[in-house]
Amino acid sequence: MEAVILYPAIDLKEGQVVRLRQGDMDQATVYGVDPAGTALGFEEAGFQWLHVVDLDGAFAGASVNLNAVEAVLDCVSIPVQLGGGIRDMEAVDAWLQRGVSRLILGTAAVRNPDFVKEAARNHPGKIAVGVDARDGRVAVEGWAELSELTSLDLAKRFEDAGVAAIIYTDISRDGLLKGLDFDGTRALAEALSIPVIASGGLASIDDVKRLLQPENSAIAGAITGRALYDGRLDPEEAIALIRGSA
Repeated sequence: MEAVILYPAIDLKEGQVVRLRQGDMDQATVYGVDPAGTALGFEEAGFQWLHVVDLDGAFAGASVNLNAVEAVLDCVSIPVQLGGGIRDMEAVDAWLQRGVSRLILGTAAVRNPDFVKEAARNHPGKIAVGVDARDGRVAVEGWAELSELTSLDLAKRFEDAGVAAIIYTDISRDGLLKGLDFDGTRALAEALSIPVIASGGLASIDDVKRLLQPENSAIAGAITGRALYDGRLDPEEAIALIRGSA
């Protein structure tokens, strides 16, 4: 089994580092005005990946926080996965050429699955699908709209498409420190051959410990945001725990 990866999240709104409550742009807590400095801090702490989301871009349908993302890319050497507003091949190609290691396609996966499959064919190992669900239904357009698809329905569309990962977010937990949706994430991971990364609600080191338990071995990793920014999760402790389990 490959080592679990813990991804620190940098969510961008108007160039600032924020965290939302359940994806609500009106409930944003600002944690910093220097995304590049935040990214560098995570790299220096020992994280192996960064998870960056252009929140404004997710609503606009095109990249908005370009300068902030580029500043992050310029200051770190660890790989960055980026989501938010990436809806066409031109944007895919541009960001990968700019140095992003993996792109997360969410709304596009619902609205235009053929585009996502083409992107995965063109860029093997570089495309992830964001599956963001509320009450069992997939949300799109920055989580502002609910589709009729279930999480498994959407993920299954890409089973044989060469997608690098599924990033599954339980919106009801996101930013609330309720703990990861282990049952939902595990069920999705066990039903798919694609690696599944958990997102939404990671609250403390206890979630990391639970992630590393044998019953959750199908889950490839997890994203952490507010717990890090609020000081509820110590990066060194979490990283040491993961390394010790590998």
